[in-house]
Amino acid sequence: MAQTVLIIIILIVCVDFIFERVLDYLNYRNLKEDLPTDLGDVYDTDAYKKSQAYEKVKTRFSIISSSFSILLILALLAGGGFGILDEFVSSITDNTYLQTLCFFGLLGLGFDLISLPFQVYSTFVIEDRFGFNKTTPLLFISDKLKGWILGLLIGGGILSFLLWSWLATGQWFWVIVVGGITGFSLFMAMFYSRLIVPLFNKQSPLEEGELKDAINGFAEKSGFELDHIFVLDGSKRSSKANAYISGLGKKKRIVLYDTLISDLNTEEIVSVLAHEVGHNKKKHIWKGMLMSMLQTGLMVWLLSIAVEKPELSLALGGTQASFYLGLLAFGLLYSPISFFSGIISNIFSRKYEYEADRYASDHYKGEALIQALKKLSRNNLSNLSPHPAYVFFHYSHPTLLQRKRAIEAISK
Repeated sequence: MAQTVLIIIILIVCVDFIFERVLDYLNYRNLKEDLPTDLGDVYDTDAYKKSQAYEKVKTRFSIISSSFSILLILALLAGGGFGILDEFVSSITDNTYLQTLCFFGLLGLGFDLISLPFQVYSTFVIEDRFGFNKTTPLLFISDKLKGWILGLLIGGGILSFLLWSWLATGQWFWVIVVGGITGFSLFMAMFYSRLIVPLFNKQSPLEEGELKDAINGFAEKSGFELDHIFVLDGSKRSSKANAYISGLGKKKRIVLYDTLISDLNTEEIVSVLAHEVGHNKKKHIWKGMLMSMLQTGLMVWLLSIAVEKPELSLALGGTQASFYLGLLAFGLLYSPISFFSGIISNIFSRKYEYEADRYASDHYKGEALIQALKKLSRNNLSNLSPHPAYVFFHYSHPTLLQRKRAIEAISK
C-alpha cells in the first residue's frame, strides 16, 4: 500500500510539472510582434520589445528553476531522502514537538539554501538587467535572515498548534484548527502593516499637500473611514509600484509605495485607491476570508482522516507513522484539490477586480484608472497578450485589455 501511495505522489508531482510547463509554452508562443490595437499607447516600439524580452527571460528561467526543483523532489522521493531526515530528527530527540519542528525547519532551510543561487540570479541578474532591482547584497542578506526568523516563529507556531490539536482534541481536531487559522488570518489582516511591514520597510506619514487632500476628500465623500495614509519605501528593493489598504474596522490605513507616487499623477493615484476602496465597500475582504475558511476547512478535514494512515509516512521512507511525514505526504497528495480550489479562487478574484473597477469608475474617474493601469503595466513591463489558458489558471486579475474594455463599457 505504501508503494502505491508513493507512485501516486510521484505521478501527481510529474503531471503538475508537465501541465505548468505546457502553460508556460502556450504563454510564450502567444507573445505578439505587434501591440494590441486597443493598447497602442502603453509602449513605444523599444519598450514593447523590452517587455517581450523580459517575459521570455522569465519564462526560460522559470522552466530551468522548476525543472531543478522537481528533480530534487523526485530524487528525495525515490531515494528515501525524507525517511533519512526522519531518522535523523528521531535520533536527536524523542519529543514529538521538537521532531516536527526540526523536520520541517531543516527541510525548509535546506530547500531555501539549495534554491539560493536561483534567487540571487533572479534578483541581481534578471531584475537588474531590466532595470527593476534596487536591492543591495546587504539588504538581500538581511531580508533572508529576517524571513528565516519569521518562518521559525510563525511557521513553528502554526506547526505546534496543528500538532497539539491533533494530539489533544481528537475528533474536534479540524474544527479547532479551522478556528485557530481563521483567528490568525484576522489578526494578520488587522496588524500586518503594524507588525510585519516595519521589519522590512519604513512607513512614513504622507506629507501635507495636494495628494493627501485629494485622498482624504475622496475618503470623506465615499464614507470610507481612514486612520492614516503612509508612504512605504518600496524603491529600496524594486522600481515596481503598488498600493494597498490594510486593517479592518475603523483602523484602516492606506499604504502607497513611493514608486507609485513618482509614477502616477494625483488623479491616477486616487483612482487606484478608489479601486481599493471598492474592494472594501463590496466586502471582498470578508468574502475572501470566508472562501479561505471553507477551503481550509475542507483541507483540514481531509488531513484529519489522512494523517491517521501510516501508509503516508511509510510512502515517504519512514519506518513508522509520524505526524510530520503524514503531513508532508498529505500536502503532496492534496495538490490536485488545491489546483481546482485555486481556479475557483482566481475566478472569484477576477470578478471582484471588475467590481472594484466599476466602483472606482462610478465614484471617481474611470479614465484616470485606465491611465493608471496603463502606466503600471508599462513600468512593470507587463505582458499585454497572455494566453487565455494561462490567464484562466494563473491570473487573479483580469488582463489590462479586459479591464480597459470593461471600464470603457461602464462610461458609455
